[in-house]
Amino acid sequence: APSGTGMGLPAAVRDRVAAVHRGSTLRERLRLYDGWAARYEQDVAALEYRAPHLAAASLAFAFPAPRAEARLLDVACGTGLVAWELHRRGFRCLHGVDGSAGMLERARSTGLYQELRLCVLGKEPLPAPAEHYDAVTVVGALGEGQVPSSVLPELLRVTKPGGFLCLTTRSNPSNLRYKAELEAALGQLERSGAWQKLLAQEVEYWERATSEEESTQGTGYISGVVYIYQKCPVPHLEEG
Repeated sequence: APSGTGMGLPAAVRDRVAAVHRGSTLRERLRLYDGWAARYEQDVAALEYRAPHLAAASLAFAFPAPRAEARLLDVACGTGLVAWELHRRGFRCLHGVDGSAGMLERARSTGLYQELRLCVLGKEPLPAPAEHYDAVTVVGALGEGQVPSSVLPELLRVTKPGGFLCLTTRSNPSNLRYKAELEAALGQLERSGAWQKLLAQEVEYWERATSEEESTQGTGYISGVVYIYQKCPVPHLEEG
């Protein structure tokens, strides 16, 4: 198990993370992300943030070969951390969207994306036609005060029948209400036959906690979960 506690994080890192999670309005939060973009990758490295690695590994495990031709949409792509992990696993056709222009600028500099667009999910539809992507990822953005769980049908809309959706959320105390809402929405879509669940993996050491209250049983870390769903193929209508 990783050692040390989140309390050992540099105060500046703790403050930046707390500010983004505390941001009162979406506009304010996006402004904070714009300002955070230059330091984001150092800060999440200090947090030992494992979601991009865990999500990409889970998606690659579920995804049938070949991967190079598969078209993926990285929603709330940030600076491109998920793209690095997907690229390492053979995915080459990556599109990204994010609500922060500052984050997109960093993502563009990686050269990993074939297309990047500004899009505030939850406020506007994804800039893509229906059934366009073989897989859609939303890593790190499904959380309290960020992307609402009401976006799930929009994620499904742009996914091809038989395509995969890889989603993550945190299981720390301040996100439990959101997680319960998200899981209710996930379950409802499964019962309606929109998709089937392939994986829901709880991960204990997701990232370092920024406060004692958020820490899982005093470990200094918070936990999280990776979900993989497969969109159900459209049923053929009977003739006659």
